[in-house]
This record gives sequence, structure tokens and C-alpha cells, in this order.
Amino acid sequence: MAVHRIDFSALRSAGTYHLAVGNVRSRAFAVSPTLYDRLRYDSLNYFYQSRAGAPIEARWAGGAGWARPAGHRPEIARCVAGPDGHGNIWPGCAYSLDVTGGWYDAGDQGKYVVNGGIALWTLLDLYERSRALGRPTPYADGKAALPERGNGVDDLLDEARWELEFLLKMQVPEGTRLRVPVGEKRNAAGLKFEEIDASGMAHHKVGDARWTPLPTPPHLDREPRLLFPPSTGATLNLAAAAAQGARIWRGIDPAFAARCLAAAERAWAAAARNPEVYAIADFTGSGGYGDQDLGDEFFWAAAELYVTTARAEYRAALGSSSWFRFSPAPELGWNRVASLGTISLALVPNALAAEEKRRLRGSLVAAADAFLGDIGRNGFGVPYAPQRGWPWGSTSSILNRSLILALAHDFTGEARYRDGAIAGMDFILGRNPLDRSFVSGYGARPMQNPHHRFWTHQLDPTLPPPPPGVLSGGPNSTAMADGVAAGLKGRCAPQACWVDDARAYSLNEVAINWNAPLVWVSAWLAEREERRRAGPPPASGPSESRS
Repeated sequence: MAVHRIDFSALRSAGTYHLAVGNVRSRAFAVSPTLYDRLRYDSLNYFYQSRAGAPIEARWAGGAGWARPAGHRPEIARCVAGPDGHGNIWPGCAYSLDVTGGWYDAGDQGKYVVNGGIALWTLLDLYERSRALGRPTPYADGKAALPERGNGVDDLLDEARWELEFLLKMQVPEGTRLRVPVGEKRNAAGLKFEEIDASGMAHHKVGDARWTPLPTPPHLDREPRLLFPPSTGATLNLAAAAAQGARIWRGIDPAFAARCLAAAERAWAAAARNPEVYAIADFTGSGGYGDQDLGDEFFWAAAELYVTTARAEYRAALGSSSWFRFSPAPELGWNRVASLGTISLALVPNALAAEEKRRLRGSLVAAADAFLGDIGRNGFGVPYAPQRGWPWGSTSSILNRSLILALAHDFTGEARYRDGAIAGMDFILGRNPLDRSFVSGYGARPMQNPHHRFWTHQLDPTLPPPPPGVLSGGPNSTAMADGVAAGLKGRCAPQACWVDDARAYSLNEVAINWNAPLVWVSAWLAEREERRRAGPPPASGPSESRS
């Protein structure tokens, strides 16, 4: 197939256009300088609408169709116990926890600390980037549709705090001893359980005892809610997220900041004491999110704690990590979090030497260069060319690359990084082999039927379609796990292995860690356009390449 790219850079008038070649006329398309203005708010509103433990109100959700009663309020969860899928008997624990709140993770109603960690970091990093570069924050109080608006706190922080409060609730109480497998990376028959001091660790997740059918709105979920055993990975996510929160809220809510820092340091100590407790409990009703390599989590947590405290203990942990010396920076993902620490160290003011900060920025720019190299490996100009097929959640991989490309542009001022970030978003919004936008409500042919238990109009006409600003997981040619996707296997090119169907969870699910980079990148692009419309800064002001 021949692919042609048409350059519209000379066009100066907004409006609706079409292309004509002979007697062939394209569908209409819009050209506008405000393309991302609403997307940054709609994509953030996804998180409000994913809140657990709170009623979703029509006035904040965009209409009565998306309103719903609170789900899982209160949410008092006991520890999972009994035989797993391999016959191992898990002993459970002697307590239950009130874990009301947080965000539902994806199309199901589980809440996972390791996915909450990266999603929360991404939103908070957007706030910290604005502060570090001296820019207005994109969600100043009153700009977003949230019940907390008008409280004098940035709206992005109001939304992020909803999740951070939940993560704090997932911490194991002091004085707790639990029996868990130690050093076991896979679940199999015959697991050996050891007693550990689990104080300060984080439970890996909370979810349903059994999978609920599709659809099941949250307030109609009748399954028991279960806490899963603590894991080192979840504990380090809590340490990192709480440390980041501690420095951000220090000047906003000192008591909350102190609570966050105490939790972060307890979690770090607990992970150091129990470095090999992996998430392997095999029960139905929720996703696994198991990770067998935690070196990047230790680095990320040490980085956030060092930025917040400047303490020698965390600096020593950084120095002993291979990720501190690694170049270029690695890909981002819920189980690939080293670059989160690199970005915080390179961007947020901290006690590192200037030369070390320059080196870390250089590793991010080197990663951006590698991403740009992928543009020539596909016909649609996207900075993404996986060698072994397109993975589950490919759209988030593209947006996370756009995030690093955007930072490379912030650090260097070079237009090629800006253009690369835009190319990633172009693919997401419709410049792709399917001519489909993977974001609901955006583009000429947007996604309409996500795998979700409430936004499921396709399966139940009384339920709503997705609100605008929801990101589909996108093309997936490597893990076509559901029946709909299996029907495409061997019949689609990797970039085209996608269908807009609520039953296709491996192609069309939604998730907090996917929508978070959509928020970050759309806010960055909207800011750039606002700055362009405002004209050049005064001659005496700092240039972007030095910021």
C-alpha cells in the first residue's frame, strides 16, 4: 500500500476542509488552532468519572447520562484466603482495611497500586513540569469540572489526591506479621510460605472475588471485595508516589505532606526489609500486574525520596543502581518505571550536582532520538515501531514516547522533538491505517464502544457511551486474548489489529495508566499553541532551550 503525507503547514485559516483528486472527494476534516484545548480537560475528567466511593454527578460528568451512584462505599476489604488456582492455601490476614476511594483501574472495578502509581506520577509530573519551567499550570483552580473546584488548590492536584489518599490506605498496619511466598516469581503448586514483618508494605490490589459480567455498573457490583497480599513492587510504588506527594503538598497542606512522607519512608524501609515478595497470588476476579524485576522500582522510589528529602540514604541507593547510569532512558510503563525517577531527578529542583542533572537530561534526549528513528520505519510517521508486533495498550506506549519527546523539546528547544510528539498524537487521533481515532469524542471517526462495565451502550442501551476524552488501548497483535480479537488473529497487519467492540478487552479496554499520558501530552500541546498565539516572550526572558 502506498502512503502519502500532505503538508498543510502553509494553511493559515481555520475551518472545515476536504481534499479532491479528480472526482474523488475526501471526508471533511477540521483545521483549528485550538485542537487540544478541550481534550486536556476531557481526558482529565476520565479520572473523575472513574472515582470509586463517590457519586458521579451530572454537573461534573458532562450530563445526566454519565451520572451514577457511588460504587463500593464503604469498601471494607478482607484479605484473600484459601486455595488458589494451583492448590496453594493462602493464609490471609487477621484484619480488614477501609480502602474506600481511589480510581477504578480499567474496564473492570479492580484497584491496583502498581498501576495507580504510574498514573498518579504522570499527572503529578505534569504539575511539577509547569512549576519547574516557570509556566502556568494547565489546571489552575476552577478550570476543570470537579466537585473540589474553588477550594484554592490546583484542580489537577485535587484529582490526584483522590488516588493518593487511596494508596495510603493500602499500607499494611504496624506490627503486622504475614505468611507469604518469598523469592517466588511464579505461581505453581507447592509454594512455600514464610512469616515476614509486613509492617509498612502495601497490599498489591483490591478487587472482586469473581469477575463481574459485562456490563455491571459499580454501584450494582455485589461481589465481595478482597485485599491481595502485599508485594515489594506495590510497596515501592507507594514509596515513590507518597514521596512525590509530600513535596508537592508541603506548601499546600503541611499535615497531609507530613503524612505522605511518613508513609513513603515506612514503605521504603519495608521494601528494603522484604525485597523479594512478588505478586503471584493466583485468584480470579482481578488482573495480575505481576513484575519479576524490581530494580527499576527501587531506583524510582529512591529518586523520589531523594528529590523530596536530599537524604544521604537515598542518594546512596541511587548511586548503587544501574538505572542511574543507564543511557538512553528506557521506555515507560507500569512495569518499567526507571524513567519516572530519571525525569524527576532531571526536572524537579533537587540536591544533585548540575553535571549529574545534565547527564540525566541527556539520557532522556537520547531516548527521544531513538524514538524519532522509528518514524522512518512505518508509513504513518509515528515514533513507534515495535519489532515483535504491537502490544496490549500500544496507544499508551506511543503517548509515553510523546511525553519524553516533549521533555526533550523542553530541554533543547529543537523542533524535531516537538514534531515527534505531535506525530504521536496525530496517530492516536486518526492518522493511522484504520482512519480511526482511539479517543472517544475526538477525530472524525472516534472510538465509541470501550471495554467497560458502565460505558457500555453497545451491550445495554440504557447505559451511556463513553464520555469524550477516553483512550482505547488500541492495536494489539501480540496478546489477542479475547474472542473478538482471536477472530482477527492472522488476518490483520499489526497496526490494524483493532476493532471498536466492548467485548474486545485486549483491543479496546481503557485504563488509568493509558489516559494519564493523554492528559500530559494534550496539556503540553495546548500550552504550546497558547504560547504561539501569545507571541514570542520578551527578549530578556529565558529561552525555552535553557529552561
